[in-house]
Amino acid sequence: MSVFVYRISKSTERARDLSGIGAFKFGGRWNSKGTFMLYTSMNSSLAYLENIVHFAEMDVPPNLYIASIELNIDDSLIFKLPDSEYPTSWQSHENLENKLIGNEWMVQRSHIAIKVYSAVNPFEFNFLLNPLFPGYNNLVTVKDIQLLNIDSRLTKQANKN
Repeated sequence: MSVFVYRISKSTERARDLSGIGAFKFGGRWNSKGTFMLYTSMNSSLAYLENIVHFAEMDVPPNLYIASIELNIDDSLIFKLPDSEYPTSWQSHENLENKLIGNEWMVQRSHIAIKVYSAVNPFEFNFLLNPLFPGYNNLVTVKDIQLLNIDSRLTKQANKN
């Protein structure tokens, strides 16, 4: 079975990089600095939205690239966090509980992907990929990379508030 997830990057080189080095260097909502994790989304629109919220109008790159990533796995390798296990205030970017949970998932290596609600759109899901999962490089493949032009209306609206 194949599952497709999506990721946005500032260059084609970064779009091909499935190592999780960015999250390792900077941390994220679900991991601390020093923990490898690759943030992806269930669809291209959510991946776009997840990125656009991080750009100030003056800092929007001229181009973004969207990678379609194929996971050659069955559903048993995807863990969906049960609603009852989300920490209080999980949508807060610096929630330490989120990071501790995510760090533990990556260390356990029992799943290649963790399915969690998007904080930007909690009706959709992000997939947190574990680059340290056994066989990861054989199971995760970039299938396509496309140029994605930024619609300036999105960044202007976000910065009016």
